[in-house]
Amino acid sequence: MRLDDLDPSKNVRDHGRGGGSRFGGNGGAGGGGLGMLLSFLPMLLGRKMGCGTILLIGGAALAFMYFGGAGMLTGDMASQGSLPASGSGPAVAYDTAEERFAGQVLTSTEQTWEKLFRAGGSQYTPTTINFYQGGVSSNGCGSATSAAGPFYCPADQGIYLDTSFFNELETKLGAGGDFAKAYVIAHEVGHHIQNLTGTADQVRQQQSRTSKTEGNALQVRMELQADCYAGVWAAQNADRMEPGDVEEGLTAAHSIGDDTLIRGAGQTPVESMFTHGTSEQRMAWLKKGLQTGDPAACNTFVSGAVR
Repeated sequence: MRLDDLDPSKNVRDHGRGGGSRFGGNGGAGGGGLGMLLSFLPMLLGRKMGCGTILLIGGAALAFMYFGGAGMLTGDMASQGSLPASGSGPAVAYDTAEERFAGQVLTSTEQTWEKLFRAGGSQYTPTTINFYQGGVSSNGCGSATSAAGPFYCPADQGIYLDTSFFNELETKLGAGGDFAKAYVIAHEVGHHIQNLTGTADQVRQQQSRTSKTEGNALQVRMELQADCYAGVWAAQNADRMEPGDVEEGLTAAHSIGDDTLIRGAGQTPVESMFTHGTSEQRMAWLKKGLQTGDPAACNTFVSGAVR
C-alpha cells in the first residue's frame, strides 16, 4: 500500500517499555479481534486439553472480550495511578519504520473518516495510537501485556499497539505484508468509529442483560463490523492499493478467525464461545467493505446479517 507521501499522524504517543503484566479489573485489554486468541496459543500448544482447560481459556477470553476487549472494555477495568489519557501522554515519537508506517496508516484513516463523517453531517474526532513495548497501563482500561495484541480503549478513545505484534502475525499466523499491518490498525479504528457512533455503548448495554453465549454473539457482530469498516477505509483509498494487497488482508482476516486459531491449537471449535467470528465471516465482511466502500453496508446487527 502506497502511503509514503503521507506525514505520520501527530495523534500518537510513545509509552516506551512497560512492565504492566497485571490485568486490571475483570481481565484487562483485548486485541481488537486480532491478538486475543493468539495470546493463548503458547498455553494451548503446550499441553493436552480437556473440557476444564477449554472452559478456563473461554473464561479468560470472555474477561477480555465479552466484558471488554476490542472496543468493549468497561469502566471497572480502570486502574488508579496509571498513565494519563492518550491525548495527554508522552510526546510523539517514531522510533522504528513500523511505527512510522502505523502513523501513516493513521493519517490515512483520519482523512478518510473525516470525509465520510462530514458527508453524513457530523464531525470526526480522531483516535490516538499509543505505542508501547512489553506492557502498558491505559488510563481507562487497566493494564495489559503485548501478548494481548492490539486493542482499543473506548475510555481513552485510543488504540494501544506494540508493533512486535506484526512479527507475530507474520511468523506465527502466516499473514505478512504491509496491507495486513494496515488492516490491523484500520480494524482498531473501526472500533473507534463504533465508539463515536454509540454502537459500542448500545452493545455493551445489551450484553449486560443477556447470557454469555448471547453476549459473545453480539461481540462477534462488533468484530465483523470493525472488519467491514477496515474494508471501507481501504476501498476509499483504492488509488493507494497495490497488487496483492487485498490478498494480504484476506489472509490476515482468515488467520485470525476463531475457528482457525482454535483448530491451529489442536482443539475443536465451539461456536458458542466465538467472540470474533469465523475465518469465513471475517473475510466476508472485510470483502463487503472493500466492495462497497460504504459504512452503511456494514450493519452486522440486522437480522440474518451474520450466518
